[in-house]
Amino acid sequence: MKTMRWVAAPMALLGALALGGCDGIFSDAVAGESGITAAMLTGADGDSANWITHGRTYSEQRFSPLDAVNTGNVADLGLAWFADMDTARGQEATPLVIDGKLYVTSAWSKVFAFDAATGEALWHYDPQVPGETAVKACCDVVNRGLAAWGDTLYLGTLDGRLVALDRETGEVKWEKFTVDQSKSYTITGAPRVIDGKVIIGNGGAEFGVRGYVAAYDAKDGEELWRFYTVPGGDDGEDAPAHLKKAAETWNMDVLGSSDAIGGGGTVWDSMAYDPDLDLLYIGVGNGSPWNRAYRSPGEDGTGEGDNLYLSSIVAIRPDTGEYVWHYQTTPGETWDFTATQHIVLADMEMGGEMRQVLMQAPKNGFFYVIDRKTGEFISAEPYVSLNWAKGIDPETGRPIENPETRIDKTGKPALVLPGALGGHNWHPMAYHPAENLVYIPAFEAGMMYAPEANWKPDRARGFNVGFTLGAGDLPPGMGIRREVAGTLKGMLVAWDPVKQEPRWTVEHPGPWNGGLLATGGGLVFQGTAGSEFNAYDAASGEKLWSFPAQTGVVAPPITYTVDGEQYVAVLAGWGGAYALSVDGALIEQKAPVRNISRLLVFKLGADGKLPPEPELAELPLDPPPSRASAETIALGQAKYGRYCAVCHAPAAVGSTVLPDLRRSGSLGDRRAWKAVVHDGLLKDNGMAGFADSMSEEEIEAIRAYVIHRANEDREMERERGKTVAQR
Repeated sequence: MKTMRWVAAPMALLGALALGGCDGIFSDAVAGESGITAAMLTGADGDSANWITHGRTYSEQRFSPLDAVNTGNVADLGLAWFADMDTARGQEATPLVIDGKLYVTSAWSKVFAFDAATGEALWHYDPQVPGETAVKACCDVVNRGLAAWGDTLYLGTLDGRLVALDRETGEVKWEKFTVDQSKSYTITGAPRVIDGKVIIGNGGAEFGVRGYVAAYDAKDGEELWRFYTVPGGDDGEDAPAHLKKAAETWNMDVLGSSDAIGGGGTVWDSMAYDPDLDLLYIGVGNGSPWNRAYRSPGEDGTGEGDNLYLSSIVAIRPDTGEYVWHYQTTPGETWDFTATQHIVLADMEMGGEMRQVLMQAPKNGFFYVIDRKTGEFISAEPYVSLNWAKGIDPETGRPIENPETRIDKTGKPALVLPGALGGHNWHPMAYHPAENLVYIPAFEAGMMYAPEANWKPDRARGFNVGFTLGAGDLPPGMGIRREVAGTLKGMLVAWDPVKQEPRWTVEHPGPWNGGLLATGGGLVFQGTAGSEFNAYDAASGEKLWSFPAQTGVVAPPITYTVDGEQYVAVLAGWGGAYALSVDGALIEQKAPVRNISRLLVFKLGADGKLPPEPELAELPLDPPPSRASAETIALGQAKYGRYCAVCHAPAAVGSTVLPDLRRSGSLGDRRAWKAVVHDGLLKDNGMAGFADSMSEEEIEAIRAYVIHRANEDREMERERGKTVAQR
């Protein structure tokens, strides 16, 4: 482990003005006490100066009452300082700000500390995650942030560790693995701390793990409880009641067999907490494999059962991990329709009475309002276009499904909307209490699902989903790509949760735009895939200010004060699932973007400048001739779809985050290709070898397929060049 102390800085004092509404909760902080306490976390809504937990408050509203920056003067917002990150991968973290210091994570689970007013670097921690861990991550080597308790910061690392860092120095106090290292578990989400218990989940459902969330003692990392989200084949008679109940909704003969994989249901991101009800709400992910016909078949071999608690919101007791209630958004899910998306808590009048509600816009395209005390379904309506269901039954809260899209039952391919990336992914929403609006970073991107015949899991590498992942590959041709690109939409939706309809919508160039921040100044801040960081009028959606970020912004902003002066900060850096797993030509047509990873911090009247934007250089398409047989190319396409496409994009049309294999220097050299793909020559850079999953012949077939695709696309570009010249 390597910890580097750069400089020391004095503790910034919290201004009395910024803490004026705290009712004494933060008196210790004013007196110079640095420790984060239970009272500070439960009363975080009264602390407008700091941002001490992931969503600013346990309710995860991402609303700050700060109003020094407002609709009347946001045009004067300027760059106060910036800090370059030392990775060129997706940046998804929410910074924390405590006593004038800013703490942020970056890709590869690194941590940086800065003076929040000046940008002076204080310390840096690198957990030195092994590069080959990247192949266990479905959606880039990202990290979404930290938790704070006492004088300690808590970090979940990509390789599954929970690390406690001294907040002043960055030195490691303790660390422990929270997952089985022999399986493809990862951690990308931010921990939460409730009364001295550090709570963290994990990811890996695409690879075949069994999901759970667990609590650890903040003092020493001792595991206090573990809550499994799906039943296991060896749970036994002493299994908790919630798992016995869940087992009734699965084919346990299959789940408990030697051929089974973990079932999925990972808790990889969203959590929220109600201190008054003492309920922790977790969002549960997709099944493993996705295709329910393999995961939980009925007597006829097609998918059967709700498969609790997949795609569910579950309420548990944070002190013990005891199950309280659940609501399942997508029973028997088979489309990767997770319920791990952002959960927001609020109190509002509905139907003439005040309700304590929980709100979520999960992947499946419906916006849900749930009673957070009981789990009672209140309402749900589509926030994006969808075709997998016709609506939600108001009595049962269950979807009214379109049988044609039930591919686990039909066994036939189907184009489904939303697709596996959802109508809303991990990017946090925000809630503005005065407007009573939830702001959703929504998008539309359908997917072709094609069941794979005779599918078998691979426990070593690759997606275990039960579908042919190359089924939606686009043929070479700009016409079809333009047509498909026209169906991709990105939008900022201001959603009225009472009326269950949008009040206004801002259209973006394409999908995968940033998380949200709402403020007392009547503003909503959001970054975009079009390399902008924008401020909108919270009431009308009018764009009031924009900053050219030079890179796609997917992370959510925060705001805070130092010495009474308001700052707005956002971590910029293009990446994540969409950037890696979508045809690069489609991304290029919507909004050309590259990764330049930086922390950007703004304040009124500042006039800082970024360095000149570098030119986006792209190697020419110059592949060797394609001489392989059609059979070899077809084999390579199948293996590429299962093992390569999730990182290097469908049909080998790569984006700007990871290498475009059509332009790889090893493409023309069989031995060099084998050294990388089979032997793992570049494992320290994130490219592990696939010798345990594919033979040398299969890996060579992938090379033949990529060569074939590169030649097709080079010819397409030549024809396009002739057409342009003739014009």
